[in-house]
Amino acid sequence: MLNVSDLHVAYGQSEVLHGLSFDVKPNEIVAIMGRNGMGKTTLMKSLMGVVPTKSGAVKVGETNVTTMKSYERVASGIAYVPQGRMVFSTMTVKENVETGLTVTGDKEVPGDIYELFPVLLEMKSRRAGNLSGGQQQQLAIARALASKPKVLLLDEPTEGIQPSIIKEIGRTLKKIRDEKGLSIVVSEQVLSFALDIADRILVIENGSIVREDDRASVDEKKVASYLSV
Repeated sequence: MLNVSDLHVAYGQSEVLHGLSFDVKPNEIVAIMGRNGMGKTTLMKSLMGVVPTKSGAVKVGETNVTTMKSYERVASGIAYVPQGRMVFSTMTVKENVETGLTVTGDKEVPGDIYELFPVLLEMKSRRAGNLSGGQQQQLAIARALASKPKVLLLDEPTEGIQPSIIKEIGRTLKKIRDEKGLSIVVSEQVLSFALDIADRILVIENGSIVREDDRASVDEKKVASYLSV
């Protein structure tokens, strides 16, 4: 569903991603792991079109989105939950989720989104800025799902969130994968969370993929060694 081939990304003259290639199948969660500064967020932003591609290609299904602007990529089936969540704090929960409908033409938020996040249903009329960090993270995922994506990108979803909510988010992501058949890409530093949700784990080091393991064959110590400072 998502195909990344020989992706090079640079800020000015400084190349940050050096020829990344990987696929994500439908119904698959792939975790991209690595320390801060290794290129995870740059990868997410380049997949979303926020950062331009120097060379290489990104495809969603058969659609080449490499030269598309961000809003065109959303229409082609990519949804993005950025680091720090970026919800609209003065708008209500309901209004935040509705911003995800702009590409679908729907007027109403599909009911199954609130089924995935019951806490949001209870707080529909509350301002998003008054939610806890974990609730805002759930809101950001719900907003992304409202655009009916084929590929869901999440950048550091566990950052600054209490452990009980992290577990809940993990359960929800697996449910989304199983029920909606999405391809999900998660950039993450917390190994326990990645092992809990991912079907496959890639490790990024200095802008290159240095390991790729199926969940069943992950060498936890080896992966952990890339994450330690």
